[in-house]
Amino acid sequence: MSFAPTRPSRRTFLKQSAALGGAFVLGIQGQAAAAASAAGPEVTHWVVIEPDDTVIIRIARSELGQGTFTGLAQLVAEELGCDWSKVRPEYADVNEHMRRKKVWKDMSTGGSRGIRDSHEYVRKGGAAAREMLVAAAAQQWQVPASECRAENSVVTHPSGKSARYGELAALASTMPVPENPSLKDPKDWKLIGTSPARFDIPAKVNGSLIYASDVRLPGMLHASVLQSPVFGGFIKRHDDSAARAMPGVKQVVVAEDWIAVVASGWWQANQALKAVKVEWENGSKGNISSESIMAYLREGLEVSNAPVARKDGDAAQALASAHRVLEAEYTTGFMNHATMEPQNATALYTPDKLEVWVGTQNGETSIAAAAEVSGLPLDKVYVHKMHAGGGFGRRGPHQDYTKQAVKIAMAMPGTPVRLQWSREEDMRQGRYRPVSLVKLRGALDKDGNWTGWHVKQSDQSIAVTVYPQFVKDGVDQINTRVFRDNPYAVPNFTNEYVMRELHVPPGFWRAVAHTNNPFYRECFIDELAHAAGKDPLQFRRPLLKGTKDLAVLDAVAKAIGWEKPAPKGVHRGIAVADSYGSYTAAAVELSVTNGSEIDVRRVAVAIDCGHVVHPDAVKAQIEGGVLWGLSAIMAEEITIANGAVRQGNFNDYPLARINVKPEIIPVLVPSGGFWGGVGEPPIGGVIPAMANALFFATGKRIRSLPLKHHGFRYKA
Repeated sequence: MSFAPTRPSRRTFLKQSAALGGAFVLGIQGQAAAAASAAGPEVTHWVVIEPDDTVIIRIARSELGQGTFTGLAQLVAEELGCDWSKVRPEYADVNEHMRRKKVWKDMSTGGSRGIRDSHEYVRKGGAAAREMLVAAAAQQWQVPASECRAENSVVTHPSGKSARYGELAALASTMPVPENPSLKDPKDWKLIGTSPARFDIPAKVNGSLIYASDVRLPGMLHASVLQSPVFGGFIKRHDDSAARAMPGVKQVVVAEDWIAVVASGWWQANQALKAVKVEWENGSKGNISSESIMAYLREGLEVSNAPVARKDGDAAQALASAHRVLEAEYTTGFMNHATMEPQNATALYTPDKLEVWVGTQNGETSIAAAAEVSGLPLDKVYVHKMHAGGGFGRRGPHQDYTKQAVKIAMAMPGTPVRLQWSREEDMRQGRYRPVSLVKLRGALDKDGNWTGWHVKQSDQSIAVTVYPQFVKDGVDQINTRVFRDNPYAVPNFTNEYVMRELHVPPGFWRAVAHTNNPFYRECFIDELAHAAGKDPLQFRRPLLKGTKDLAVLDAVAKAIGWEKPAPKGVHRGIAVADSYGSYTAAAVELSVTNGSEIDVRRVAVAIDCGHVVHPDAVKAQIEGGVLWGLSAIMAEEITIANGAVRQGNFNDYPLARINVKPEIIPVLVPSGGFWGGVGEPPIGGVIPAMANALFFATGKRIRSLPLKHHGFRYKA
C-alpha cells in the first residue's frame, strides 16, 4: 500500500469510489499488482524501480500500526543501496503470491515474526536487485562488475561513468537473479538502526488512510449478522417476515449458526436484524458458566500422571526435603481482542470470479477461506488486502467474518456486499485468550535458596484447534511457554500440562501465553523472595547469571532507580519475561490511595531484541505494550453465563482510559547477533511487575485477575 502525499483524502476517496469499480486502486493491491503498481520493471519480486528512480518495495506482512511498512522497507533498501527519499512501499499481491508459488515466502503477521522471521530473505531481495543493477551497468560499460559501486540509487565506476537506478532497471530486470547475494556486515549499515519517518503515520493523522471499513463499491449493499450466542449452537427455527418488510431490506441469508440481513445501508440492516425472531438449539452447552468452567479446570489439577512439558532434576525430592515449601494457585480469565474496528469484509461474487476486500493479518488464510466457501479455484479468487483497525491476533488464522461475507455475496451474485459486525457481535463472537488455572509449589532451603519447584497447568489449548503440530505428547507448546522455557537456573523443576476442552473458541491474543504465564511465574518468584527474606531483584540475579535476561533485568532496575529508596508512599515491582526471540524485563512504580485507587507513576521496560531496525518504532511498541498490559490487568475479562458471553460492549469490557498515563521509560539494550520480535515482548513483564508492586503497597498478594475483583481501580 502506498502512502504517497498525492493520495486523495478519505472523503475524496468515498466520493470517487463509484468510478473505481472492480479496479479499486489508490494503493490497495488487487490481482494485478506487478502491472498496476508501477511504470517501471520488476527487478526482483521485492523491488520495482521506475524511470524517475522511485523504488517500490513490496511488503508481504500486514501493517497493523507496528511499523512493518517502514521497518521491512528499511531492510530491503539497506541492501539495495537506494535513495530512501524515493522509496514507496506497497502490499505484495496475495494472488500473485499464490500463483507464483508463495514467492514472498510468508504473509502471516503474528507472533512478532514480521522482521525476525523474514529479515534474511527480505534483505537478500534487496541485495539481489543491487547486484543485478550493477551487472546491468557493467554490461553497458563493458567493465567488470567488481569494479562498480552501487550507492544512493546510482551505480558508479572509477572511470567516471555513472547511471541512475531508473536508467538501469529495465536491463537489470533481464539479468539472472543471484541465488545467494552477499549481505552487508552490520557495521556497514547506514539505514538499519535509524528512525526515518514512518510511511503509515501521515495518512492516519490526516484521515486519508483507507481501512477495510471504508470500502465502497458501485451498487454495494450492507449486511449485519447475528450468530448463535452459545458457541456451537445452531438455528432451530426463525421468522424473518417482519425484517423483510422493513425499508431498504434486500435479502436475508440464513446459515446453520448465523443469520444476516442485507440492506441498502448498514443501519437499516442492523435494525431489521433485530426484528428477526430466532430460536436457537444450544444443547448441553447452554448450561455452561464461568463457574462450571473453573470447576472443570480445577479437576484438571487433580489429574495424575499428567503430560510433562519439562523436567529438570527431581522436583518431588526437592520439595520433600525442603526447609520451606510455598504453594499457590493463580488464575486468569478469557480475554477479547477488542479491536477498534469490528470484524468486516466486502465480497463480490460471480460464478467465475470472487473478489474480497478485507483487513487481514494473513493474506494466505483470507484467500484460502474465500476459496473454501465459494468452491472456486484459487486462481479465480482475488483478495484485496486492506489496512485493519487493530488485529492483535484476531485477524489471523480465524477468518470467520471473511467466510460469512463470501456466503452472503454468493446469495446475491454480481452485487458487492459489505459485511460489518456490530460491536456486540465482535465482543460476543471473539476468539479469546484461554482461561487458565495453575498450581505452583516452590522449595527453599534453610538459607533461602530456591532449590526446586513444580508447576501444573490446567487450561484450554489454542494450538490443538489451529496448529496441531504444536501439540506434542499432549503438551501445547504455546500455552506452556514461560514455564517450559523458563531461564531461571533452579536445579529441580517439573512442568506438567493438562489440556481441557472447552466450548468457548480460543485464539491468539496479543502475546498469548506470555501475558498470563509471566504473571504466574514472576509473582510466585516474588512470593519465594519474600519468604526467603530477600530483595526481589537480588533473589533473581544469581539465578539468571550468564543469560541475556540478567542484562535486561539490570537495565530496567537501573532505569527505575531500584537501588534507591522510593519516595514515601511509592512502591515498586519488577519482573522478567523473555518471549518471541527477545529478552525483556519490566519495573512498575505506583502508589495506592484510599486503599483502592492505583496511580501508576512510572513503568520501565528494557528489551534486547538483538538488532534494532527502527529504534523509534521499538520505543513506540514498548509504550503501546505497557498501556495494553495496564488495560488488561485492571478490568478486561470475558465471562460466560448460560453458555454465552456476558459482555457486549466497552461499558462492560472497559479498556484503560486516558487517566492511565504513567511515564513510560523504554530501554533498548540490543546486544546484536540475532533478530528478536518487538510487538508482543514488552507486555509480559508489565502485568506481574504491577502485581508485585501492589503487594508492597498493600500487603495483598494478587493471584487472580483482573484487579477489579480485588476492589482496585485506577485513580481518576
